[in-house]
Order: sequence, then C-alpha cells, then structure tokens
Amino acid sequence: MTSETASVQADNDLPSFPFARPSGYEPAAEYAEIRASKCPMAKAKLFDGSPIWMATKLEDLQAVLVDDRFSKVRTHPGFPELSPGAKAAVKGREASYVDMDPPEHTRYRSIFEPFFNEAAAAALRPSIEAKVNELIDGMERQAGANGGSVDLVEAFSLPLAFRVIYELLGVPVEDYETLSSNVAVRASGSSNARDAAAAQEKLTAYMESLIASKEASPSDDMLSRVIEGQLKPGLISRESLVAHAFLHLVAGNATVASMINLGLVSLLEHPDQMEALRKDPSLMPGAVEEICRYHTASALALRRVALTDVEVGGVTVRAGEGIIALNQSANRDEAAFPEPDKFDIRRDASAQVAYGYGTHKCVAMPLAMAELEVAFSGLLARLPSIKLAVPADQLQWSNPKGDVGLKSLPVTW
Repeated sequence: MTSETASVQADNDLPSFPFARPSGYEPAAEYAEIRASKCPMAKAKLFDGSPIWMATKLEDLQAVLVDDRFSKVRTHPGFPELSPGAKAAVKGREASYVDMDPPEHTRYRSIFEPFFNEAAAAALRPSIEAKVNELIDGMERQAGANGGSVDLVEAFSLPLAFRVIYELLGVPVEDYETLSSNVAVRASGSSNARDAAAAQEKLTAYMESLIASKEASPSDDMLSRVIEGQLKPGLISRESLVAHAFLHLVAGNATVASMINLGLVSLLEHPDQMEALRKDPSLMPGAVEEICRYHTASALALRRVALTDVEVGGVTVRAGEGIIALNQSANRDEAAFPEPDKFDIRRDASAQVAYGYGTHKCVAMPLAMAELEVAFSGLLARLPSIKLAVPADQLQWSNPKGDVGLKSLPVTW
C-alpha cells in the first residue's frame, strides 16, 4: 500500500464536520473531547470528503488567526467551504475585505473601520437607545392586543439589528421592510438555493441603486461619505463599493439578534444574575462579554487555508490544507476560562473570541457590543418581569449543525 493510498483511507475514516449540537444551545460534545485529547489540533472531513484541520483550543486558534501563512482568500485551492452552494457562490463574485489578505484587506478595511470603532459606537448609543425604547413600546402594544405573548425575535432582536445598520448605511425608512425580508431569505438556512440566490440578486441591485442615489444626493451616512471620499476620487471601484455595501448590509444582523435572544434565555435561567445586573448596571459590559463567550452565535466563520507548510499546536498543516479555528470550542477552553460550561456574568470573559481574533476580528464588534449592552439594559429596565411564554423545552432551535440560534422566542411579562 502506498503512503498516498493510506492517506486517502485515513481521510475516509475522519469524522464529518460540522458536528451537531446535542440539544438547545449546548456546544457539540466533540469539541470538549478533542480539547481533552492528546492532540487538540484534530482532523475531520467536509461534505465533499476533503480533510480539514480543527483548532479547538484558544491558544491554537490565536496562533492561526495571526499567522499570515494562513489565507482568508476563498478562491485559493483547498479553502474549506461548508456546502456546495457556498463553494459555487465564491466564483466570479467581487470580494470584500473579509475575503482578502493584507495588504488589500488592510486598505479596504481601513475605509470602513472608522464607522464601527469605539468612538463611532459611543456616538451611536443615543440612537440605539431610542430604537430600543421604540421597539419595546411596540412590544407593549402588541402584548396588549394579543393577550400578552410576543415573539422577541420578530418584535425586537432582528428589527433592532436591522435598523441600526440601515441607519448607518443611509437606507430610507420606507425600504426597511422589503430589505429585511430579502436579507432574511438570503441568510436563512431553510431557504432553497434558488430563493437565496434571487434574494441576493435583489439586494445587490438595491445597493447599486442606493449608491447611485447617494451620488446624486448625498447625506450624512456611511455610503455618502465613502462615495465622496473614495469612489469619486477613484480610490475604490463601483463594483467593490457595491460588494462592501452588501457585506455591511447582511453581515452580523443574525448574530446580534441571536446574542440578544440567547443572552436573555441564559439570564432567565440564572435569575440571581439577572437581578444583580438589574441592580448594578456597571456589570453590563462584563455580562455581554460572558454572553458572547458562552454562546458564540457565529461559530463556523473562522476558516483559512495554508499557503505553505505551517507548524501549529504540535502538528504540521500542509500547504493547501484547510483549517477551521473553532471559536465556540475556544470559548469553552478550560485552560483559558475556569469552569467554562458555567454561565457567570462576573467572570473576566474579555478574552472571548466570539467575534474572531487578530487581523480579521469583526470590524463591527464595538458597535455590536454597544447594541447588546443597550438592548439588555432596556429590556431589564422596561420589562423587569419578562419571562418565557412557553416551557423552555418547547423552544425551537436552529439547525444543530449550523450556528446556534432560536427560530422564535415567545416572551411575556
């Protein structure tokens, strides 16, 4: 038997990835098993049989994500895609900075980062607070009309995430509803490929028309400022601006909404911590870090391909091999977070990697964290007796092999 034949046979014996959550928001059991094994840098195989490496511990994840020998460019041979549709969608598509390596990544990211950094997020807090109060007003009206039960996903979490990014981009209010329904179809794991592709085409066409309208009549929003400062001087192409506008339109909405939903579920499961948070608002930033660590609502996005042979975590990742830095596993790493399966808003969870790490750490993390802090503050202050409107075992969860989330979250108060 040749070594190549043995290697193929060994790859066929690998477990299939993604792993499934056993129930609810509980992470896949395989993560803890691999972390506890002699080699926490382990291999699995994707839908097409191609082998990938998995970085399950925080230290190894950090090493991968700061090493420029691992590429984020999805058109490189061997880049790990999780489905046939994702693999096909990459071809012929204008890339945004999330799918670039430095120096291109650095140049394009620097154009948009000022709209999402700590200072920008702080400046947006009053607007986020107004949106939170407006949505809670709507929840109270809805509860009065239908007997007290409201779906937090539809009435609060998703609308908040959408409205913040729409205002930042400069989307007219009258377009919110149509835009949100197309984003939902495009992002839904239950949508078929044709519907998802059609929704993506509509969203791309919308961004093209919105950019054209901003050129003709600029206002004080992100797109107008990038058009004036970058597009008109020829520093960014129209195709690239459309791709980046599309990225910021669709990325992160579901993640922010899921963090709100999951965080509320965990606080309701720990009423003593919920009450402490209500009494002491200074605990809120740490509580949000812990919610992000504990749940990791975007858990499959940190994917790379090796450009050359790289030693990491005691193994050699060969050139052309894919690797997934498993932040959901790293966020439960016993070496980094004592009693990692315990939800504790008082722990120091600042090392959490729910939003990535290193060069490609989510550009909008400061804004997302501000949204979460304001959202929980508003819910606890305005609806102090909020509770689930159905038994916890009746909650409907997302696909166990996909990102963790709730299809709906019925609440009452």
